[in-house]
Amino acid sequence: MRTLGNILWYFPFFGFINAIMFFLLGSLLVLTVVASPLGLGLIQYSKFLFAPFSWSMVSKEDLNVESNPAWEAYSTIIMILWIPFGIIFALITITQIVGLAISIVGIPVALVLAKSLRTIFNPVGMVCVPAVVAHEVQRRKDEEAINKHIR
Repeated sequence: MRTLGNILWYFPFFGFINAIMFFLLGSLLVLTVVASPLGLGLIQYSKFLFAPFSWSMVSKEDLNVESNPAWEAYSTIIMILWIPFGIIFALITITQIVGLAISIVGIPVALVLAKSLRTIFNPVGMVCVPAVVAHEVQRRKDEEAINKHIR
């Protein structure tokens, strides 16, 4: 089923164009060195967009990824500067979601893009992982929430 979703993403909806554009933007930002945290995050997002039904975007906190505190502080500053651009890209993505949702065939793709809106606002704090890993992370979070309420 994932393969069919990825095929639909590529051919009738040209999703690879989104992926290529975000990859080029991320590469350009990495080349500037100043915005490399943002560029690396956008490259991760483009990896997700190349096969959105096989990959998922997960927060680095959920994966317990350790990073340098100086890098975190610098990334926060870069993210503040990203907010106006993130809003513009989010509006473009929302327009795509509405257009896809109008067509019956595009509803699954619209749902995938809707789930990825969080990444557009915070590409620095997200990592692209296989869908199986994302499901396991979500299962563990759910298990922790259940255990919190049982005690």
